[in-house]
Amino acid sequence: MKRIKPVIFIAVIFLLLSGYEAAAQCSICTKTAQQMGEGPAKALNMGIVYLMLTPFAVVGFIVYRWWKNHKS
Repeated sequence: MKRIKPVIFIAVIFLLLSGYEAAAQCSICTKTAQQMGEGPAKALNMGIVYLMLTPFAVVGFIVYRWWKNHKS
């Protein structure tokens, strides 16, 4: 049961975050995206969100390993 709780927690967080459409563009990126059209603008936005989530995933993994090692 102790191993299942973190997995369920991570799955719930992932499901909550995947259901929302994030607007992660700065003002310059927004103007560029508006000029390109709707399709490329969504791709640009998803690329920005992808690049934003990668460091959070790495830091989350490091924190989880630290917590797991210092728990015992």
